[in-house]
Amino acid sequence: MPQSTPAVTDPGPDKQYAEALAAGQFRIQLCQDCHRHVFYPRNICPHCGGDALAWTAPAGTGTVYSTSVVRRKPDAGGDYNVVLVDLDEGVRMMSRVEGIAPADVRIGMRVKARVARVAPEKSDTEPALVVFDLVGEG
Repeated sequence: MPQSTPAVTDPGPDKQYAEALAAGQFRIQLCQDCHRHVFYPRNICPHCGGDALAWTAPAGTGTVYSTSVVRRKPDAGGDYNVVLVDLDEGVRMMSRVEGIAPADVRIGMRVKARVARVAPEKSDTEPALVVFDLVGEG
């Protein structure tokens, strides 16, 4: 006799993350068992194995851990940077730093996250993503 698969009612962590970004909100998960932050979105805490993960708004500030420049022809959009950022909450994420020449991004720079659109003029169809800006000197 064939077994039926139970219906999935929870959209899953990837979709929940994307929906929050689409609403202009940057969220990461916080394990309710070990109280550590988690990123990339998942169902099980990689630190303790618990499944009680709640969404929380991070401060969004962090430090550039690694940086690289992707070289492209100007007619293809020009160069851009790819960074790994260590958020103050203890998670690391890949993104880019905007508002600075790609080659000028340096390890150790302080940055702050914001939600952006790949193509703002197509906000209904283009996905949102987290990018970083330099934290002002001061």
